[in-house]
Amino acid sequence: MIRLGAGRLDRIVAVGAHCDDIAIGAGGTLLTLCQARPGIRVDALVLSGGGGEREQEEQAALAAFCPGADLRLTVLKLPDGQLPAHWEEAKAAVEELRLRTDPDLVLAPRTEDAHQDHRGLAQLIPTAFRDHLVLGYEIVKWDGDLGRLAAYQPLSPEIAERKVRLLQEHYPSQRHRPWYDREAFLGLARIRGIESHARYAEAFDVTKLTLNLGE
Repeated sequence: MIRLGAGRLDRIVAVGAHCDDIAIGAGGTLLTLCQARPGIRVDALVLSGGGGEREQEEQAALAAFCPGADLRLTVLKLPDGQLPAHWEEAKAAVEELRLRTDPDLVLAPRTEDAHQDHRGLAQLIPTAFRDHLVLGYEIVKWDGDLGRLAAYQPLSPEIAERKVRLLQEHYPSQRHRPWYDREAFLGLARIRGIESHARYAEAFDVTKLTLNLGE
């Protein structure tokens, strides 16, 4: 197992098509980063759910997932499930996000995600963040689109349990969904942990990675 660090991280970007995407896909990684880097700046963008209960959930959830961070969250009001029809608005939002930050790391959906909103946002990210490390997170769903991923962030048992607890606590609007439970979240983390010689982990796609092994 090769372990390569990204160096010191001072600024990260996290984007999601829907409220709870970021927390489900990369909540453990956010907890790990914010614990290791107090005061880290986190610019978060969510394309849908603004102006209602979902935005309130997201505000409270990301504050909990980014303890001690300089969190700057924007939640837009694009219709759920219709990102392709609102491509220009989504693209403008991503480009505006890029103008206000130059991150060391971008957390975004996977380009192979079966949900059109997730996949569309993933395709937009490299058009604005051209020279940045982009990790594509996964979200378990009915479509069965989980695959063999390339990058892993090990999670301590405490972080994995905390992630699951925060997901249950901060997104009551999602508790009725049959896949939204402790077994699903912790089970996937356990599988990704097995694959990375850890107890738990989150896994990510990496579309393009530039190495700097000579320094």
